[in-house]
Amino acid sequence: MKIIDGKETAQQIKNEIADEVAAMLNSREQGPHLVAVLVGEDPASQTYVRNKEKACAQVGIISSVYKYPESISEKELLEVVDFINNDDEIDGLIVQLPLPKHISEKKIIEKINPAKDVDGFHPLNVGRMALNLPTYLPATPYGILQLIERYNIETEGKSCVVLGRSHIVGSPISILLSRKAYPGNCTVTVCHSRTKNLKQIAKSADILIVAMGQPQFVTEDMVKKDAVVIDVGIHRVPSDKTKSGFRLVGDVLFDEVSKKAGYITPVPGGVGPMTIVSLLMNTLKAAKKEIYF
Repeated sequence: MKIIDGKETAQQIKNEIADEVAAMLNSREQGPHLVAVLVGEDPASQTYVRNKEKACAQVGIISSVYKYPESISEKELLEVVDFINNDDEIDGLIVQLPLPKHISEKKIIEKINPAKDVDGFHPLNVGRMALNLPTYLPATPYGILQLIERYNIETEGKSCVVLGRSHIVGSPISILLSRKAYPGNCTVTVCHSRTKNLKQIAKSADILIVAMGQPQFVTEDMVKKDAVVIDVGIHRVPSDKTKSGFRLVGDVLFDEVSKKAGYITPVPGGVGPMTIVSLLMNTLKAAKKEIYF
C-alpha cells in the first residue's frame, strides 16, 4: 500500500506556480489577482477563504476578499459580480458557496464571466469540460487528476467507480476519467444513494473515488485488493483521544481499507490540499489568458 500524499504534491505545485508568477512579474507590473466574494458568516466558508488567501500569498498571487452581510440582496450581489467582471485588473473570481437561501446560486454562477470563472462552475466551462475543450476544471476533480498523474497511476482501460454524483465532484470526475486522454480512458460507473448492489459495484473498481458525504462509508469488504482509493470526504467525528474532542475522517474507513488498497489518499492530507492548489492553477491560467471564449 502506498499513501498518496496530497500535502507534498500540493507543495510541489505551489513551487511551480511561484516560479511562473515570478517570471510574470519580471515582464509586467502586476501578478495574477484572485477575488473571493464571501457572503455571511458560515465558519467553513470563512476557513476555506482564509486558507485560499494564505496559499495565494505563498505563490505571489494577489488575493482580495469582498465580504458582505447575509442580508445582501440578490440584485446587489449580481451587481457586485458584474463590477468584478468588468475590472481588467482582476483575473479570477470565486463566489463562495453556499449562499443565503434568498439568493439563487444558479443566477450568481451564470453571471460570472466564464473567462474569470476559476471555480469551473459556469455552464459554459462545464460544457467545455464535457467536450474536452480548454477550460477551467472544477478544483477538486482537477486536484484528483493531478494526484493520479503525478503518482503515475495507470488509468487506461481501468474500471473506475465513482461514489457520489454531485456537480462539484462526482459528475465532473466521471466525465474527466472517461475522456480519451491521460488521466482517463477509464470505464466509469457512477453510483449514488439509490444504487442497488453498491457494495458489489464498488468492489469491482480498479480506481474507487469516494465522494458520498458519509463518514467512513467505505469499508474493507467494499474494496478490491490493490485498488486505488481516492477519498474526497472530510468530517469531524467525536474522539476521546484528542484535546479538541474530535478528529477528522473521510468517507473511507482508512485503517481497514489501507491494508487492502494499492494506493490510498489519507484524510486529512490527501485530496483537501489539492483543491486550493487547483484554484491557484486556474487563476494562473486566467492571468496568462490561456482560455479563450
